[in-house]
Amino acid sequence: MAGPTTAERGERQQESSGPPRARRFRFRRPRLRTIIILGAAVVLLGGVTLWVLYGSNWLRVERVSVSGTRVLTPAQVREAADVPVGDALVSVDTEAIAARLSRKLPRVDEVDVVRSWPDGIALKVTERTPVLTVQKGKNFIEVDDEGVRYATVSRAPKGVPALKLEPSRSGPAAASLRRFGEDRLVREAVRVAGAVPDAVARRTRLVEVRSYDDISLELSDGRTVAWGSGEQGEHKARVLTALMKATPDARHFDVSVPTAPASSGS
Repeated sequence: MAGPTTAERGERQQESSGPPRARRFRFRRPRLRTIIILGAAVVLLGGVTLWVLYGSNWLRVERVSVSGTRVLTPAQVREAADVPVGDALVSVDTEAIAARLSRKLPRVDEVDVVRSWPDGIALKVTERTPVLTVQKGKNFIEVDDEGVRYATVSRAPKGVPALKLEPSRSGPAAASLRRFGEDRLVREAVRVAGAVPDAVARRTRLVEVRSYDDISLELSDGRTVAWGSGEQGEHKARVLTALMKATPDARHFDVSVPTAPASSGS
């Protein structure tokens, strides 16, 4: 039988030299045993993690640190915070601790309760700062920059003006008291104290409130300032500074209407 002709051999060679067929890859499904092993490892790891966080003695509260106090003592803060020493650190309710501090210690303005791994709770306290004081008998009530009366002390803090809140019980002043209420009048006094120029604030010993729009200052050297309401505080501060420079011997200054200031006395 005759072999393939030369033309047939050429055709076969041409076919064999063509592009190779694409190989098919088959992905084998993971074996059931492998899946079971991986699942067991995940469960075991989760169980160990939970035990370390909640069951072991490694991550439990052993110390409570306090920072930021000025008048309060760290011991007072720790007692009020009542941190559950010995409990798992991860389960400590930091919001409840902060709420207890704010409730038991009104002097505390803000507190940040932080977990300090592996075994501590850090209490970062910001105390309120008095801007005015109200005398009550032999004691003094401290008032902060929000008008909050938060603490009673036996001695007035140095450099903090006294607040005299004695509006008249009749006439326009009485109407002001009924309309705004005592708390609003205290906040207005705080607003005035915060707007007074620094040079004047350092010498202010008394802020007197007769009504909402009749607030005055008494300085340590006996000079007085009629301020009016707390409105236009920045404008009044600039006018008062200029007025005091222009009339240094005056004993009384009136900036209640800042567009028409006045000074008198010598």
